[in-house]
Amino acid sequence: MPPQSHQSPLLPQTPMDNPKTPYFRWRKQDFLPSQSFGSWAHYSSALSQTLPRLKSRLLHRSSPAEELQLKSQSEHPLNRCLSWWDLIWLSVGSVVGTGIFVLTGQEAHNNAGPSIVISYAVSGLSALLSALCYAEFAVSVPVAGGSFSFLRIELGDFIAFLAASNILLEAVVGAAGIARSWTSYFATIIGRDPNSLRIHVSFFGDGFNLLDPIAVVVLIVTSCIPMFSTINASRVNWITSAVSIMLMLFIIVAGFVKGSVGNLRPFFPYGAGGMFRAAGVLFWAYTGFDMVATLAEEAKDPPRDIPVGLVGSMSLITVLYCLMSLSLTYLQSYAKIDVNAAYAVAFENVGMKWAKYVVALGAIKGMTTGLIVGTLGQGRYTTQIARTHMIPPFFGLVHPRTGTPINATILVSGTSAIIGLFSSLDVLSSVSSLSTLFIFMLMAVALLSRRYNVKAVATKTDLVKLASFTIVIIGAAIGSTAYYQKNPDGWLGHAIALPIWFLGTLGIAVFVPQHKVPGVFHVPLVPWLPSLSIAINIFLIGSLGYMAFVRFAICTSVMLLYYLFVSLHATYDMAHEEQQSVGDGSQNSNVKLQSSS
Repeated sequence: MPPQSHQSPLLPQTPMDNPKTPYFRWRKQDFLPSQSFGSWAHYSSALSQTLPRLKSRLLHRSSPAEELQLKSQSEHPLNRCLSWWDLIWLSVGSVVGTGIFVLTGQEAHNNAGPSIVISYAVSGLSALLSALCYAEFAVSVPVAGGSFSFLRIELGDFIAFLAASNILLEAVVGAAGIARSWTSYFATIIGRDPNSLRIHVSFFGDGFNLLDPIAVVVLIVTSCIPMFSTINASRVNWITSAVSIMLMLFIIVAGFVKGSVGNLRPFFPYGAGGMFRAAGVLFWAYTGFDMVATLAEEAKDPPRDIPVGLVGSMSLITVLYCLMSLSLTYLQSYAKIDVNAAYAVAFENVGMKWAKYVVALGAIKGMTTGLIVGTLGQGRYTTQIARTHMIPPFFGLVHPRTGTPINATILVSGTSAIIGLFSSLDVLSSVSSLSTLFIFMLMAVALLSRRYNVKAVATKTDLVKLASFTIVIIGAAIGSTAYYQKNPDGWLGHAIALPIWFLGTLGIAVFVPQHKVPGVFHVPLVPWLPSLSIAINIFLIGSLGYMAFVRFAICTSVMLLYYLFVSLHATYDMAHEEQQSVGDGSQNSNVKLQSSS
């Protein structure tokens, strides 16, 4: 018998099968392999079929098997080299950055006072609920796509694309902003003005006329580490994250030793409303942990490593954040906290002037590890998107020697470096958006779909009931959030909205049969915990400013145009080729059966 091919029959044969094909190549089929882009005539024909193709893709839901089979599009596998220990510290490295050092003083002074410790606990709860959702999906679908793959399975191609494009845009802009901040902190440490290391170009417009070559160098260096070795990036992260933990413990201990319990009075100077407003902002100090889900394909034992890595790291980080914020308000009265350099000024006021260098070191270390782990995760995220042909498959290739997605990493880091060279921090900060919270909310909805909307099992009646109760949950959460924004001290709107949210969740629990309960790892108390995650994320979204919604709408519109003119036709052609491949396989099987008979 001839040897059997290991390639999945559900995916078309590609030029990637040739082991002699070089990794770095610039052929048209590596960028636009679909038939729709074969010529202008083909493309014109494809555009004329946009509406029926869009209808086809809107109704399409992927499957775990399909997402796993997409790995063959990368030519070579990613290396399985990460343990739960690696994932815990990678999560710590991605989350613990400048947020805890910068946002804590700002929110304690302006909104929460000593109750900021509760603000961090509320934000941490939201992050932990989202981490549970990510862990359940990553255990059963251990691929590099993270939320992109999970949403593609449960909510379809279109929603997954819009979510992924917003996440990638925010990550690229965020990395550029972190690199610019790195330059500012470094200049401060050596006693220079934050802009003194930048190059002024007079003929560029304001906000783009301070070139930052140091930010570019930082982005290049931090991207090279994960680009050439995943395990080495993890080892570097171990060391730097250990430094972070020691610095945080120092701040906690010193704050409680030098502080006074009198500084904690009043505990709620701005009321409960101020505490919740701070929670909405402080959530950003937790962002980044979702990158761990994109490393599932490189975990040695995903069913064990992913839940331990995600849940363990978020629990540890929440405890440390709460203790750090409490130590700050214990050390200095909230009214006297410096919003720009909270910890440094607080320590200086108690005679520890040298501590400001410790804080600056912690901030720079946090930015560096955040860039390393962010590059690691975003490279994998981009790889899975490219495997589906939503972006050119060239960016989905894995290097045969390093076992890493070099092309995808260069794309993400190179774009960040270009933006970081020209754009000032105020321009970049205006681009920060509600994308992450929106994704976390969608992930909770996807988890409900995973449990109750199982293909070939759930009936139409089940789907209608699930959709109706989910709309009730989302509507109640939006209503409560809108009422709070209009009347922070009121209670009537919450008294109406919260029971409706409860009844919507109860409706799913009682009237919709749960068709799937994962055996390896699963989120407990479904539908209650996913429903709570939806409500909390919507509430935190409501706390964001007007510009966040404007940016989200503009970016989503741009991405929608790209989808309609490029991604839609590429993914449609790929699905059509898969169907032809399956059909050809069935015909070949029938021929063999007839011959044998």
